[in-house]
Amino acid sequence: MLVSYYLQQLQLCVRRQSPLTAKNLHARIIKTGLDQCGPLPNTLVDVYGKCGLVNDALHMFDETPRRDHVSWASILTAHNQANLSHLTLSMFPNMLKHDGLVPDHFVLASLVKACARLGAIWQGKQVHALFVVSPFRDDDVVKSSLVDMYAKCGLPDDAHAVFDSILLKNPVSWTAMISGYARSGRKSDAIELFNKIPVRNLFSWTALISGLVQSGNGADAFCLFIGMRREGVDIIDPLVLSSIVGASANLAVLELGKQIHGLIIVLGYESCLFISNALLDMYAKCSNILAAKEIFIRMQQRDVVSWTSMIVGAAQHGQAQDALALYDEMLSAGVKPNEVTFVGLIYACSHVGLVSKGRHLFKSMSEDYAIRPSLQHYTCFLDLLGRSGYLDEAESLITLMPFKPDEPTWAALLSACKHHNNIEMGIRVADHLLSLKPEAPSTYILLSNIYACAALWEKMSKVRELMATMEVKKQAGYSCIELGRESQVFYAGETTHSMKDEIYGFLKELDAEMRRRGYVPDISCVLHDMEQQEKERQLFWHSERLAVAYGLLKAVPGTVIRVVKNLRICGDCHTVLKFISTIMIREIVIRDANRYHHFKEGKCSCNDFW
Repeated sequence: MLVSYYLQQLQLCVRRQSPLTAKNLHARIIKTGLDQCGPLPNTLVDVYGKCGLVNDALHMFDETPRRDHVSWASILTAHNQANLSHLTLSMFPNMLKHDGLVPDHFVLASLVKACARLGAIWQGKQVHALFVVSPFRDDDVVKSSLVDMYAKCGLPDDAHAVFDSILLKNPVSWTAMISGYARSGRKSDAIELFNKIPVRNLFSWTALISGLVQSGNGADAFCLFIGMRREGVDIIDPLVLSSIVGASANLAVLELGKQIHGLIIVLGYESCLFISNALLDMYAKCSNILAAKEIFIRMQQRDVVSWTSMIVGAAQHGQAQDALALYDEMLSAGVKPNEVTFVGLIYACSHVGLVSKGRHLFKSMSEDYAIRPSLQHYTCFLDLLGRSGYLDEAESLITLMPFKPDEPTWAALLSACKHHNNIEMGIRVADHLLSLKPEAPSTYILLSNIYACAALWEKMSKVRELMATMEVKKQAGYSCIELGRESQVFYAGETTHSMKDEIYGFLKELDAEMRRRGYVPDISCVLHDMEQQEKERQLFWHSERLAVAYGLLKAVPGTVIRVVKNLRICGDCHTVLKFISTIMIREIVIRDANRYHHFKEGKCSCNDFW
């Protein structure tokens, strides 16, 4: 009777998440001499793990003299729940070695889940092989876990092969398979499977919507979210909301993001930590850094993601000193930075030329926090050196770093050579980069520009020929402006828009006023062999100018003009928008491929350092 009482009380601790009560019960169990009696040892391991006390669970596990399959399943699950899946895999071999046990279906499911979380596909396939030759090879729960693992590791066809073998498909296997297709960019397969699911619920909708957001299909995710709302699905879990907020961030659709924020408030999820983090990130990416700061200030609880999102947001908006001050506050609050935090900090230094501070942060990663710099960190640091004119040091870094430099790393150095007009080094770097047969269209454009600046027309022609051979197409420049519920996209050289005459006339007026104030077109941005007048005409029709002109003509007077551009803003347009911000007395925010530019009163937040 006493054992049954303690078992019941321990299970209550799990439901109520009361780790202190569990410890008190354990102490009483020891006093009564029942600590090794019947199912109590395994139950204590399980309870400690589910209450987040993984060290206590491990200690109890080690003290258990006769460990069985339940003991092992409990401790492996405890490590998975504590996000210590690497320990799940590392301790598993001791099951056979020390206790002479072969894994059952519960243990196999725990191992598969660990592999899924780590993205450890090689180990996952080994566990799958172990499962196939085991007596439990028909277990549908393990098969569902395998579907989830293959889906999360980017192998949807392998996931589907296991999915087809499941006799009684449960909701977990359906949602895992739908998510796997959606995350891999196989939208039609995901939707087709979704339409076949016997019962749609919030979790199947979430799997599809979240997967589409992760694969870059944010617009489709929004349409499905609206469909889910129309079907009256009760949002009892906020994960789908964080996904759709993420879609707003990726698409930079501020008004939609605000509407989702309103829904979050109505549903009562604004205080949820990961929802607040998603909103913070969304407002920063939608160029409203003030709204992001308001979210951050109101947060009752902040984790490393909160601090890092705010630091990265401030850095991208040209507020380097704010980003560094936030870092100091973060450390004072006792929150340790992670790899992404340092990417944001070095990025902040890069875009204002704080070389010594950037060097200190780069060293601090490994010396103070035992974070091994990744290739991305090296590329950011190299970008800092290159932008600031330390080209020799940047070239030395690229040859000495413990990674093979990839295309973006070489392109960062080449861009710095072009910016500082170091033609000799630029040609040397360009020749090496060309030998790597790059893939990104922007890299080929950069190579072409370098050779054109050096008047190496033969090499420039070779780049063009290589682009044609590899079917590399220059990405068309476009800019998107959002006005309330209306969204307009303008392409460079746009001549078909219904308001083209008004836009053209307005730009002509602005051009005349700018020239009176000293504006001279920077035709160096146009590298084609043509007359100066034609070069100026090409600059005149750049997509960001068209979008800004449209916004000034249509938006409510005094509102901020926000434009999203797919390419890097050119030097001439940067100058033009500074003039326009003064002439029209308006703030203009441009989100280009690299960063955010806030134009106000004739100045830009980047201080012309981008």
